[in-house]
Amino acid sequence: MHTVVERELELKLVLSPERAIPVPARLTYRTDDPYAVHIAFHIGSENPVNWTFARELLVEGVFRPCGHGDVRVWPTKVDGRSVVLMALSSPDGDALLEAPAPAVSAWLERTLRVVPPGSEAERLGIDDGLAELLAPTTGRADELWLQDPWPSDESNEGGE
Repeated sequence: MHTVVERELELKLVLSPERAIPVPARLTYRTDDPYAVHIAFHIGSENPVNWTFARELLVEGVFRPCGHGDVRVWPTKVDGRSVVLMALSSPDGDALLEAPAPAVSAWLERTLRVVPPGSEAERLGIDDGLAELLAPTTGRADELWLQDPWPSDESNEGGE
């Protein structure tokens, strides 16, 4: 069974130093995708805008600037409030979003209690999958591996 940790909150899309507009968003963390966080921005269109990036990036970005390229995150103060800024870049454009640091931190703490840092790989079952792939087999399966699935060009199967 997988656990989902969600949080609805209002972010601000920063248009200029003097102007920002509210953007409802949903933060989602799923234990079946333990390395990622998902953010859906509801911008008034039929479908939300979805972003997915490393949970570790957001955790670090609450404390210090991090990231490069498409996603950058850093803490700051705006009008005496602690906020987390997220700069997102895509071929469709760039956005600077401001999130309340206490709400983001509380949500991240819930995700870290569900899947502690360093235990993400256990949730994916990679070791079990590799063990199954590498397990010795007996009988007919071994014979299949020894057969040539592509007859050589020199065979008479073409009717010549």
